[in-house]
Amino acid sequence: MNLESLVLGSQGFSGWIDRDRKVMRLLEQAERDGTDLAMSAATIIEVPHSGVDIARLNWLLSQARVEAVTKESARRGAALLKAAGLHGHKYALDAMVAEVALRLPAPVAVLTSDVDDMVKLCGQQVRIIGL
Repeated sequence: MNLESLVLGSQGFSGWIDRDRKVMRLLEQAERDGTDLAMSAATIIEVPHSGVDIARLNWLLSQARVEAVTKESARRGAALLKAAGLHGHKYALDAMVAEVALRLPAPVAVLTSDVDDMVKLCGQQVRIIGL
């Protein structure tokens, strides 16, 4: 993959929890390549928790860098929404994922099911891997 960082959106994190084949292949390659695995703390909220093995969830969280949502990161996320012409709660968590991806050292990719929204938010600066 030749990435410095791979950022997980909620579908990427859910796929990791559920051991989705495509997600697991990508994460195994990232591990072989020494790619840093990251996510926004907001991603944890978006993942469905009913029926999830909490011990597995906690172990997976210990394996990734979880970036805090701060006042500054929220402001940068809001600015990304404005620049992309998006607004509202539908896009808020995507903006937090994009904000993390855009501040990490390049090259960075985002693993997401929200390809169109992430392209609008990240532009050409981040590789978007669709699920």
